[in-house]
Formats: sequence, structure tokens, C-alpha cells
Amino acid sequence: MARLATGLVALVVVTAMVGGWTGRAHGCPFCGVVGDSLAMRRDAADIAAVGEAEGAATAGSDGFLTQAFRIDQVLRGTLPAGTTTAIARVDGPVSGTALLFGSRSAGPLRWSASTANETLLGYAVAAPATSLPAPERLRWFARWLEHPEPAIAADVFTEFGLAPFEAVQEAADAFDADRLAAWIDEPGIDARRRGFYGLAAGIVAAHAAESATQRRLREALDAAIDAPADDFRAGFDGLLGGLLVAEGTAGLDALERRGLFAPTARPLDQRHLLAALRFAWESLGDTIPRDRVATATARLLASPAVAADAAIDLARYNAWTNVDDVARLWETLGHDDPLVRRAVAGYLAACPLPAARAHLERLRTAEPALLNAALQAARGPAR
Repeated sequence: MARLATGLVALVVVTAMVGGWTGRAHGCPFCGVVGDSLAMRRDAADIAAVGEAEGAATAGSDGFLTQAFRIDQVLRGTLPAGTTTAIARVDGPVSGTALLFGSRSAGPLRWSASTANETLLGYAVAAPATSLPAPERLRWFARWLEHPEPAIAADVFTEFGLAPFEAVQEAADAFDADRLAAWIDEPGIDARRRGFYGLAAGIVAAHAAESATQRRLREALDAAIDAPADDFRAGFDGLLGGLLVAEGTAGLDALERRGLFAPTARPLDQRHLLAALRFAWESLGDTIPRDRVATATARLLASPAVAADAAIDLARYNAWTNVDDVARLWETLGHDDPLVRRAVAGYLAACPLPAARAHLERLRTAEPALLNAALQAARGPAR
């Protein structure tokens, strides 16, 4: 019974530290995609229609904008008898044509609207149903990547970002390798999308039968990774993830040669590296053994900017052979950093090894108040 209780405490600690990690990656786990695509909104709605704005947008008592629309055409569902207009929530004032989505899920029909032009309307109507297999849908969307209509380019990015990573892999044959290589290097590309294109380039390189295609994509990834860094470098994690997809364990060695694991590496680059390692753990087990990912993560314990996150990831991976290295952080970095102390305490509380209990007893004797505070923080807020 005591062993079961200890295991439950460990589970609570690790879950609290990693924020409910699911172990399943989206098509672009680095991209921070939020919201639904137009096809998702269309298929989830009871009614989808085309309307024309009538009047200005106004803010309600809840702070949200609403606007009146004349309903011109119904694309999906059936309007209630006599309905010719809709009052819809909008993100910003709409001038002209809009896509309208009506839902009865919360009782009365509620509308939302997105501005649209003829090209976007045609795209939204033709987009494949969400009930179709994800790889089949992604093959259709691939032709619209970086469309000159910004709303379409953003929507396609949402589709790929929310799809399962495995579905993106299955749709690898739909990507244009030359376009991917160009987009990785193009300064005007949205930084988040550049990260996705880096990941997609790795997928295509891993699946390509032609060595010339593989070489071109890997050279494009290498050039983008080695390009001079700015202070933010958005999308860098996707480029690193693409290299790991393309080269497997050899990709880890390539990142090592670049000095990204060294304590002197740029902190932001190492945060991107940690994200790429998490992705490798979650999705690349067939080409990069998980023990290699854990070993690589443990190397980042020596880097002050990411040491706490690395310790948390090691707990998530059940990488307990690093117990002494993690415990040592309490004295080296944790003295002035409560986040490091939280990570160390959480790791030691979750670790089943006798060495972890010995470290906890030592810390409890030396600094009981700090340890108790760190353990409480690692467990998360009381529910």
C-alpha cells in the first residue's frame, strides 16, 4: 500500500510539473496554432452561409464585437423560416462579404462571422470535409500552402498545425520539395510557418526516394540552422525538429557538433533545442531511441537557462539514472532560483531510486523550509 501511495504522489508531481503532457504531437508541435480552421468551423456549424455586412460593428456589454449581416446564400444547413439577417460576433469590423457560422449548441442560434472575398469563399466551400481521413485532407490543402491570399495561407497553416503528426508524414508525397527549400530560406515567410516548413522538409527528406531531393532539403535545413541568429529566432525549433526527422540519431550528432548543448550556447537556442528533443521523444521513437533523447536532455542540466526544464523533462521520461546530476542542481543553481529548486524537488519526489530518497533526506536536514516549499510548488496548487 505504501508503494502505491508513493507512486501516486510521483504521478501527481510529474503531471503538475509538465502541465498534463499527452505524449502526442500535432503536425507542427512548435507552431502554437490556436483556433479552428474554416473547414472545422464550417463542419461544426449547424448553418454555414454567405452574408453581406449591414451597419457598423458594435461592442456589447461583454466586450465582444457584433455586427449585422444580410444572409445571401446558405452553404450548409437550413435557416429558420423567415430568417434573412444574422447578428454575428466578429473579431473586427467587417466591410462587405463574410462567412457566417450559426450554432444551436447553446440554445438559440448564435452566429460568428469572418470577412471573406471570392477566392476565400471558393476555398472554404471546396475544402474537404473533416470526416475524411486526415492524410487525404492534407494532400488537398498542400496545394494552397503560402497562397497569396493571406487568410488562405493562414488557414492552411492551421490545418497542418492541428493535424496529427503521423498524418503529415503520410501526406509527405503532396509537398513540393523545391518550394519547401525556398520557403525555409525566404526572409518574408512568417516565422512560425518557417518552422513548420523546416519540419515538413525533414519529413520529405526522410521519405524521398531521390537522393538529390534529400540532399537539397538537408542543405536547406543546414543553411537555415547555421544562419546568423537574431534575438528571437522564431521557428528555430521546427528547423531543429526537421533535421532530427531527416537524419535520426545522426541529426543529434549534428546538433552536438554545432555546440548547441554547450553551457555557452545561446539560451533561446537551447530552449528551441529542448522543444525539438521533446518532439523527438514523443514522435521519433522509430528513428531516435528514447534513451538517446534522455541522454541529450541530461546534457542541458549544465545550462543555467534551461536546467530546470531539462530536469522536468527527465522526470517525464523516467530518466532516473541522472538522479545525482539533478540533485546537484540544488547547490549549483537552485540556491538563487526557486524554479530550479522546484524542478529538483519534483524529480527527486518522483524518482523511485533509493538515491533519490537519500538526497531528499539530506536536503530536508539541511534546508527543510526551502525543500517543503519546493515540494509544494512541484505538486501544484491544491484542488
